[in-house]
Amino acid sequence: MMPTSKPGRVSRDVDDAIDHSVGPPDAGITLLEYGSYACPYCRAANDRIMEIRTQLGDRLRYVFRHRPIPGNDLARRAAELAEQAAAKGRFWDAHVALMTRSERLTEDDLLAVARNMSLAPADPDAEAKACARVEADADSASESGVRVTPTFFINGRLYDGVWDDESFNDALLGSLGHRVRGAALDFARWAPSSGVLLLLASIAAVAITNSPLRGMFLAFWETSLGLRFGAHSFDLSLLHWVNDGLLTIFFLVVGLEIKREFTIGHLATRRSAAMPVAAAMGGLVLPVLAYRLILPDGPWAHGWGVPMSTDTAFAVALIVMMGTRVPVELRIFLTAAAIVDDIGAILVVAVFYAGDFDLPYLGAAAAVTAVLWLFNRLSIYKVAPYVLLGIGLWFCVHAAGLHATLAGVVLALFIPTRNPPNMRALMSQADAVLIAEARRSSDALRAGPSLPTIQAFDAIHERMESPADRMLRIVSLRSSYVVLPLFALANAGVAVSTHVLDGHGPLLWAIGLGLVIGKPMGMLLFCVLAVKLRLAEKPRAYSWKQVAGAGALAGIGFTMSLFIAGEAFKDEAAFAAAKIAIFGASILAGVIGGLILWTARKPESDDTLA
Repeated sequence: MMPTSKPGRVSRDVDDAIDHSVGPPDAGITLLEYGSYACPYCRAANDRIMEIRTQLGDRLRYVFRHRPIPGNDLARRAAELAEQAAAKGRFWDAHVALMTRSERLTEDDLLAVARNMSLAPADPDAEAKACARVEADADSASESGVRVTPTFFINGRLYDGVWDDESFNDALLGSLGHRVRGAALDFARWAPSSGVLLLLASIAAVAITNSPLRGMFLAFWETSLGLRFGAHSFDLSLLHWVNDGLLTIFFLVVGLEIKREFTIGHLATRRSAAMPVAAAMGGLVLPVLAYRLILPDGPWAHGWGVPMSTDTAFAVALIVMMGTRVPVELRIFLTAAAIVDDIGAILVVAVFYAGDFDLPYLGAAAAVTAVLWLFNRLSIYKVAPYVLLGIGLWFCVHAAGLHATLAGVVLALFIPTRNPPNMRALMSQADAVLIAEARRSSDALRAGPSLPTIQAFDAIHERMESPADRMLRIVSLRSSYVVLPLFALANAGVAVSTHVLDGHGPLLWAIGLGLVIGKPMGMLLFCVLAVKLRLAEKPRAYSWKQVAGAGALAGIGFTMSLFIAGEAFKDEAAFAAAKIAIFGASILAGVIGGLILWTARKPESDDTLA
């Protein structure tokens, strides 16, 4: 069962009429545990919980819900035994006895508890009720995203902090630091959060640019920063460090995500990948044609790449905000298409918007790429070698005259995405370490895991997790919440003035037509052709009208369009006009796409092209 509650929240509120609870119903703190009597860590945690109840007194309400260890018959029968005791008003007596009678739960424990509480063999109805109650708790655990025991929720919020006394007490008492951390996690778990942060950064850039701080703001981004080695130096402005350096991280994440989807994800088969790839191709070609239709030549003709790209963060944020009106399959389709679209755009930038090529550095970049290929073939699963080679590749690509962000895409192609072939052996090793650590019982909970255990798990985890997953875990959030907002802050600033638009009408129309009309038409047309030619199969989960709506959302160019515009237009006035066109077209595309998806009917009614 997949989680159905909000991430980090319990799926079912505590109800004292149903749940097993100790403490006042109006207590300020509710500590909810999903646990199992067969889990050694739950048994160890019981001692800590008793201490907490003594410390906090009437300020705490403690609730226990069953989450028997999957596949463990003893764990399930112990939970059902506790429920049989609950029918006689003795749940907590049974609970404490099952948790404390021995270091590890055994058959003798179940027999002894049943005998001491005079629990005769239950009748079929009582057994069925006990089983149903345990199953209901287990379902609640799954819906809340519980994967391990014990898992705790404090006032409905998942506790995922460290297990030392100070951190746990801070969480229970709601210290300022914990509340700030909780709010930050809630914001990060909110799907549209990255798009919202990007929007706020853009608004801030526009506001500052049109304020008395404009001069200082622009001068700040032109500040030179670099390295010097004697007579040699490598200097870039802060703006270039953001656009050429930090944005490489964004394209690394994009590359890793699309590679993961195409190797082990939703697009691992040819037919599943064909739809978003076809959409991306159409979304690249038709906007260019629309642009060149209006600007076939002249000083702005070189800007044909501006309407090509989709701002994945904004587009996906809008589609997520529509909730169940939009099927998950359509969200996957749009995300994949946008990612392929972005990779196509960065390749265009690298080839068509680069300066003169430096052949020796091109050769060096090719040599580094060959080493990356060799590391991939040898299944090297440490991240550090790829990071070091990636830095070298970035420098070579930059020095060669290509756009440096291309290094992020190339690096992503060679980072392994599949788990190691000896996964079963690694999991057996992890089980052995857990069993050894469980023997320390309450010592492990109070003092934390032993150093050898931590070192063993670190080693196992490093070998078990693919380098791509590890890299995504490290840099994905930084890309969404640091890199892209900084990019928007550095590039989105434009002086709001009618003078900016003077003489730039064709440029405005070319960008607007490409994003608002060319993008959705291209994506829809190429998808229809791919299905008609039997190259792709449209999932029945979404309709063609919804595909058109997703195509309209893909017209939100914003980040990527600003990026390409900065490369295409060196004239400040043309760049400013391009920014306004991008802003206006992106807003219009978002509104149109949102309206189409909001009013779209179920796929059964308009799926005739499938």
